[in-house]
Amino acid sequence: MRLFEIGAFAVRGLTANKMRSGLTTLGILIGVASVILLIAVGNGASSAVQQSIAGLGTNILTISPQRAQPGSSAKPLTTADAAALVSPDSPDVKYASPVVSAQATAGYGSTSYAINQFIGSDPHYFETTNSAVAQGNLFSDNDVQQARKVVVIGATVATQLFPGTDPVGKSMLVNNIPFTVVGVLAAKGSSGLQDADDMAVAPLTTTQNALTGYGSLTQIVVQARSADALPNAQAQVTTILNGRHKITGTTADYRILSQDQLLTARTATTETFTVLLASVAAISLLVGGIGITNIMLVTVTERIREIGIRKAVGAPRSSILGQFLIEATLLSLFGGALGVAAGMIGSQFTIAGIKPVLVPSSVLLAFAVSALIGLFFGSYPASRAAKLRPIEALRHE
Repeated sequence: MRLFEIGAFAVRGLTANKMRSGLTTLGILIGVASVILLIAVGNGASSAVQQSIAGLGTNILTISPQRAQPGSSAKPLTTADAAALVSPDSPDVKYASPVVSAQATAGYGSTSYAINQFIGSDPHYFETTNSAVAQGNLFSDNDVQQARKVVVIGATVATQLFPGTDPVGKSMLVNNIPFTVVGVLAAKGSSGLQDADDMAVAPLTTTQNALTGYGSLTQIVVQARSADALPNAQAQVTTILNGRHKITGTTADYRILSQDQLLTARTATTETFTVLLASVAAISLLVGGIGITNIMLVTVTERIREIGIRKAVGAPRSSILGQFLIEATLLSLFGGALGVAAGMIGSQFTIAGIKPVLVPSSVLLAFAVSALIGLFFGSYPASRAAKLRPIEALRHE
């Protein structure tokens, strides 16, 4: 029997019970679409993290305090530490901005908004973090020295507190303390679930006076003179801080992260996240494959007499085997094609704050796996049908 005739028998067999075939296809559709869409979400999260970190520049070091080891004491990071990092002993360090941060609730008129990050620093912070002003101006060194209550707000804060109004020059309350808005930062966009524009920056002295007190710094942000000078700058910063904090062992009371280290750590995390999502989605494909086995076994049982008649009139075992294998494969291929379409359409929408990035290889892989699932999970029912003896099949009621 020719392959075309076997395929025709398979198609007629599938269309004989459209509802059952459709529900079986649905299982494969969901599995394939899940694999494509979840890998796209993981890839989108990774891209967002990379863009966010790259947006800060490639010549940035972030110094954070670290908990002391048992038996030793930890010194806090101070403004004096930040000032000491810009010296003749560190020729590759361009700026070192002290940073304090706090949670704050801002109000304007009858509107109240909880700012995710209220930061206190110096004017160099904006250049170091690649933060440009869209409206108004940034505060100055004189504002820091005089501890003036001025603030530069992010685009999200401007939208939430001053919808349809120019915020520059307006006075807003920050934890019931009046601050004058002198500028609005250009929008950077969100990084996954984190909104980079949900922030406000005020002079360091003002923030310490009004919100955080004169304790330790949250971090020190260091800008090297160039990306190539970053390793030298990190070595110079380490030497200076070790001397100031009297670090003699291998464990310091601070931690230095470069953009490359941060990018590597975040990328590894998102890759693990993507693999986890893909593994969960792959389970859906496995369940769909089991569904094909179940339905094909039912189909073989229902069509035992038909199989017996075909074998009695001379149909070879290979044609029976091929027919049921083709049926199972067609189910999985049709479901796979619909799943690819659903996954590609779904990847056009933002999911949980993440814009999915479609990975072509995941589309090809998911479709190929769906075809293999049809062959693998359809092989047992097809083999069972091919092994039926004609006399037993004809006696079956």
